[in-house]
Amino acid sequence: MKITPVILSGGSGTRLWPLSRKMFPKQFINLHAEQTMLQETLSRLDGLDLNAPIIVCNEDHRFIVAEQLRQIGISDPSIILEPEGRNTAPAIALAAIHDLRVNGDDSILLVLAADHVIVDINAFHQAIERALNDAINHKLVTFGIVPVSPETGYGYIQFQAEQGEQTHRVSAFVEKPDLVTAKSYISAGNYLWNSGMFMFSARQYMQELARFQPQMAQITEAAMQDVSHDLDFIRINAEVFSGCPANSIDYAVMEKTDHARVVPLDAGWNDIGSWSSLWDVNDKDADGNSVHGDVMLFDAHNNLVMSESRLVAAVGVDDLIIVETKDAILVASKDKSQQVKQIVEQLKQKNREESNFHRVVYRPWGCFDSVEEGDRFKVKRITVKPGAKLSLQMHHHRAEHWIVVSGTAKVQRGEDVMILTENESTYIHVGQTHSLENPGKLPLELIEIQTGSYLGEDDIVRFEDKYGRHKT
Repeated sequence: MKITPVILSGGSGTRLWPLSRKMFPKQFINLHAEQTMLQETLSRLDGLDLNAPIIVCNEDHRFIVAEQLRQIGISDPSIILEPEGRNTAPAIALAAIHDLRVNGDDSILLVLAADHVIVDINAFHQAIERALNDAINHKLVTFGIVPVSPETGYGYIQFQAEQGEQTHRVSAFVEKPDLVTAKSYISAGNYLWNSGMFMFSARQYMQELARFQPQMAQITEAAMQDVSHDLDFIRINAEVFSGCPANSIDYAVMEKTDHARVVPLDAGWNDIGSWSSLWDVNDKDADGNSVHGDVMLFDAHNNLVMSESRLVAAVGVDDLIIVETKDAILVASKDKSQQVKQIVEQLKQKNREESNFHRVVYRPWGCFDSVEEGDRFKVKRITVKPGAKLSLQMHHHRAEHWIVVSGTAKVQRGEDVMILTENESTYIHVGQTHSLENPGKLPLELIEIQTGSYLGEDDIVRFEDKYGRHKT
């Protein structure tokens, strides 16, 4: 039997603000290595006998997922779009139903989160091999992390060791404990951290889901009966899916089934749930500092300092988290880093865009960086990928001046079509239909200057769009 990777790519990553934001959460960022966390999750499966992966993500992230998979050479994924988040049990059900249609009963699902770090790839592959036989034989296997400390931020799996077995019988799933309880778990020796990774057949999962959560099983089946294919994406019936109960796989199935097994995994696993956990897994200098970007330190110890766009200097500080982006700076005590999500809540309450967007915003055609903004004007640096084209559109309230910095631009303005190259420019009047295309083989870079009474991103009327987007 071949393995079908199922990558769950939801979540907003509020505890890793300001790098992680609602529209660009941590799984799409290269926090720990050169690749993004989503790309790392798929790349660490190289060498296994795999079917094409299934990615479950939300509507807003679909183009980011597709582009990041394209960058690492994955050309045949199934990307299922959740109309709204309903936790892990329904998300896995959607993937299981799709896998049964594509691969029948001849595959095993390997369910992974898109935002975990695993250092020892060989140990990870060995754990998968140990779990595979049980998964083939109708067991629902979870991967339990061998604990290295009495963590209070993880749930635990209690197991009953069985001599000579590759996996163990699950006795109980337990909630995140207090410190005293966590220490007792470590002392007992038969508790593992709950990683949220699983292996089982799609058929067995759906049978157990129907047994314990019949409404969820029925609704996900019905939602997958009415799918549409949009470019690289699979859209399910949103109206049907909206009635689906929200629940995790642990509560919905794993705590109830008598087929649960656990395989211990000791592979340098971390779910990067906070800035302090990123400091834990990152390389450090002789003073215990983990630095990234343009950083200068003096008499500083055990800090995590990350710079995105400018020099960050720190003197005489210890145990701090310092993270700089183009539009925000975070300074936090390392032992309080879990509380960063409280800042995100304040941003949401004040309707601040910094909770949702970076200054650089990604689109299917490329990205734009909002360089400067003031009363009745905005300046953007726009990058258009080779062969990409923005929609044919118009604006009711703003005019735009485009100046090509590098590359070649094909511009439609009204009925006229023109080619612009470096240092050339054009002007788009208020209410004038227009589009922008990169016909070249190199990225197109241009400066856009907007002027007008309203400059919001929702002042766009689209007439034609190769990416299937509606008027926004």
